[in-house]
Amino acid sequence: MRQKHRYSSVEKILQAVKEKLKDEPKLVEIFEKCYGNTLDTTVKRMEDKTVYVITGDIPAMWLRDSVAQLRPYLIAAKEEPELSDLLTGLSKRQFMYINIDPYANAFNEAANGNCWEHDETDMGEWIWERKYEVDSLCYPLQFAYLIWKNTGRTDHFDETFRRGARKILKVFSTEQNHEEESPYHFMRKDTYFTDTLSRNGKGALVKPGIGMTWSGFRPSDDACTYGYLVPSNMFAVVVLSYLEEIADKVLLDLQLKNEAEKIKEEIYEGIENYGIAKTECFGKVYAYEVDGYGQYNLMDDANVPSLLSMEYLGYEGKDKEVIENTRRLILSEANPYYYKGKKAAGIGSPHTPAEYVWHIALAMEGLTAQSEKEKLESLHKLAATDGGTGLMHEGFHVDDDTRYTREWFSWANAMFCELVLDYCGYHVLH
Repeated sequence: MRQKHRYSSVEKILQAVKEKLKDEPKLVEIFEKCYGNTLDTTVKRMEDKTVYVITGDIPAMWLRDSVAQLRPYLIAAKEEPELSDLLTGLSKRQFMYINIDPYANAFNEAANGNCWEHDETDMGEWIWERKYEVDSLCYPLQFAYLIWKNTGRTDHFDETFRRGARKILKVFSTEQNHEEESPYHFMRKDTYFTDTLSRNGKGALVKPGIGMTWSGFRPSDDACTYGYLVPSNMFAVVVLSYLEEIADKVLLDLQLKNEAEKIKEEIYEGIENYGIAKTECFGKVYAYEVDGYGQYNLMDDANVPSLLSMEYLGYEGKDKEVIENTRRLILSEANPYYYKGKKAAGIGSPHTPAEYVWHIALAMEGLTAQSEKEKLESLHKLAATDGGTGLMHEGFHVDDDTRYTREWFSWANAMFCELVLDYCGYHVLH
């Protein structure tokens, strides 16, 4: 357990939520428990004033999860310098890690050599796991930008950030031609095929030069079936536009701005030209993954970035009908990971057993719903499937929510909190 932290702005929001939801005692109870959970159990201030955030029941920091875990506190941080210090401290540590290795997804608290497995890749003492995921580089850019927009702080846009941003651009550009230019490889011995890459660690063959950037793994940490992961490329488009603005207005770095803009436009055109598939029942839809040669994967995964989270992330495609068709497909049993049962219906993941729906996906349904009524319905679904714990989990069985994975999963708790805040009128500024 970590040191407990109490902030007056957090308490102020908590009281406002209690008032707004005074007729929803179960929602208030879970929100109160979840909203304090991340600050109380996962956050550690380091001697160098950066911040280390474990994912929950695994003693390592994921670049992706750590952003999602602290995102609900962006709203409260505007009024509380100590809390904004916490957020900027996390951002600074994230870019410190990116400068150590931009291909790693999870890091240690210190250079202690701890790791999930001794994989065949370029491991280092700081690295817990080295599964390359596009979203692992998107989330820190998003978080740094959101800190600026929600608190006004810019002191985290330092030289470490600038160097890290250039490394991100270098990796995205290199992985646009993964087959010929990438130095990255990853193999894990004696494991499932979803936990390693084929072709001696290179991954399934993709067509180079189509604009999109390659990802070895999904945000679930499962290997991609086809290397162009469409939701992660969508996320890259959004955060590269953020980097353009940071470079233009804060760093005053025209070269960085132009590089970000160029890669962003290439990825965007790649998505719109190669990431769309025709279906008989739903019309044109975004595929989850493609290889550029014509093969594609029609599905969605609970982990964010997902196709369900397009609007949440801020991606705008060229054709609104394609976006609407995609949502209809992934929220139906045409999506092989959409499950229905006595307790719930929603999106799960190949990362967990069949018939397990994820709380993250149920929360995302609510966050991308068009009406307050739908948002409240999503909150009720979440509250009714907590397994009696008062906390969110990873996945739970559609017929029995007491059968769940991960007792302590901070990302899911944070997503529940974000939906509550959204329903109560508190929105993260973009």
